[in-house]
Amino acid sequence: MGLSKNVTMSLSILFIAGCAPPARPPQPKTVFEPLTQQVERAREVQKTVDEHADSSRGAVDTQERGDTPH
Repeated sequence: MGLSKNVTMSLSILFIAGCAPPARPPQPKTVFEPLTQQVERAREVQKTVDEHADSSRGAVDTQERGDTPH
C-alpha cells in the first residue's frame, strides 16, 4: 500500500512539473556587443562622410565647368 501511494504521488508531481512551460532565460549579451555597436556607428559615419564628399566633388566640378547650380 505504501509503494502504491508513493508511486502515485511521484507520478502526479512529475505530471504537473512536466506540463509547466519551460522558463526562457533572457538573451545573453556577448562581450562583443559594444564592439559591434561601434562598428555600426563607424559605418554610418563613413556613409555620411562619403555623401558629403560626393556632393562637394559635384559642386567643385560644376564650378570648374562654369555651370550654374540648380
